[in-house]
Amino acid sequence: IPSVHGDKVLGLPPSHPTLPSLLRDAGYATALVGKWHLGYPPHFGPRMSGYEEFYGFHAGGADYFAHCDPRGRPDFWVNETEHQEEGYLTDLLSRRAVDFVERQTADKPFMLSLHYSAPHWPWLTRDDAEESRRIAGIGKHIDGGSLAIYQRMIHHMDEGIGWVIDALERQGMTENTLIVFTSDNGGERYSNNWPFVGQKMDLLEGGIRVPLVARWPARIPAGTVSELPNLTMDWAATFLDAAGVAAHPDYPLDGMSLVPAFAEFLDHLPVEGR
Repeated sequence: IPSVHGDKVLGLPPSHPTLPSLLRDAGYATALVGKWHLGYPPHFGPRMSGYEEFYGFHAGGADYFAHCDPRGRPDFWVNETEHQEEGYLTDLLSRRAVDFVERQTADKPFMLSLHYSAPHWPWLTRDDAEESRRIAGIGKHIDGGSLAIYQRMIHHMDEGIGWVIDALERQGMTENTLIVFTSDNGGERYSNNWPFVGQKMDLLEGGIRVPLVARWPARIPAGTVSELPNLTMDWAATFLDAAGVAAHPDYPLDGMSLVPAFAEFLDHLPVEGR
C-alpha cells in the first residue's frame, strides 16, 4: 500500500474555508486536540485549515502509549513540531483540552475540537502499556481486545469529557458554551449497534446512525429529546449560526442550522422552566 505521507492530493485543501477558519477570522480562538486525518504535512495540516493550535496526531488512529501511527511511525505533534510525552493518549488529550479551556477568557470566544481516538483500535486501556509494547511494530492491531476493554476505553473517554466540563465550570463558561458529542461512524468489533443492521464501513443504519448529545444550558433545556433527523454537516451550519458568522459566499454549506430547533424546545417549556 503506497504511503499517503507527502501526498499533494489526498487532504483538505488549505484554501478551502472551514468552520475553524471562519470562526478564527471572526475573532475566535481555535484549537484541535486529537485526530486530524485530513492529509499530511507539508501540504495539509490543522494549522493550515483554521486551527491556531494543534496537539495530536495526523493519522486515522494511534497507539495509546507508543503514540505512533498504524505503521509504527511516530505521530504525535504540537503544532508542526514532533512531540514526545509519556502517558495514555486519551488522558493526554483530555488534559490538553482542559489546559486550552483554562487559558480562555470571557472577553474572547473559542472553538475547541476534541477528537478522541478512543475506542478505535488498538484496544488498550490505561492499564495496558505492556500490551502496547507487545504489539509494537506489528502494524494494525487486529487481535486482542474484549468487550470489557472496549467498555473501559469508553469509560476513560467519558472521564476526560467530565474533566473538560469541570474546567468550563471553573471558568464560569458552562451556561453559554455549546458542547456537542458525537461519532464519525457506527461501531465495529466489540460494539453493539442493535437494533440497526450493519457496522462501520457499511452504509446501513448500523454504520451511519451514531449517538449525539448536545449541551447548551442557555438555549437547550436539560433532558430534551429531539426527533429531528440531522447529519454531521448540519453542525457546521449550526455552529456558525450560533456564533453569528456567515459561511463563505463562494462555498455554500451542505448542512442546515439546527438553532431554530433549539428555539422550539424553549417555546414548549412552561414559563417557570425557561
